[in-house]
Amino acid sequence: GDRLVVLIGGPCAVEDRQQMIRTSEQVAAAGGTMLRGGAWKPRTSPYDFQGLGAEGLEYLATARQASGLPIVTEVLDPRDVDAVTAIADIVQVGARSMANYALLKELGQVERPVLLKRGFGATVSEFLGAAEYILAGGNGNVILCERGVRGFDSVTRNLLDVGAIAHLKGATQ
Repeated sequence: GDRLVVLIGGPCAVEDRQQMIRTSEQVAAAGGTMLRGGAWKPRTSPYDFQGLGAEGLEYLATARQASGLPIVTEVLDPRDVDAVTAIADIVQVGARSMANYALLKELGQVERPVLLKRGFGATVSEFLGAAEYILAGGNGNVILCERGVRGFDSVTRNLLDVGAIAHLKGATQ
């Protein structure tokens, strides 16, 4: 891309309308360029909060109106792609969904940029292969997000793979 620095801010999960309006205004005031919030959230436990779904998308749309910021949100299921692309300016594929090939194929058919996060145990080759599923479907707007890989120490959640970033920069130009 160009030299523009994009700062995306917002909560992991959309919880209510006021939260998103307040957050969008704070992100914009701090110089943020995009608002993020998960309408659907994959969780390890089926008993944890999974997001508000379609209601969360409505809150994101309201927050965009309040702040003027473009929206980034995650999609988990190919059946929800149309609903998400109706609201989101960028569609996020989270690390847990990087190998959801049905989802990646569906996102190859849309005209929205896709922010693809590297899976916490994925090799660089697997990461690029996931991007290829989107590209092969005709969507050339893929943003690769190196979010770190799982380490052996519980002190840090993810270890940033700086070597992968350097490799990806050269391999994808």
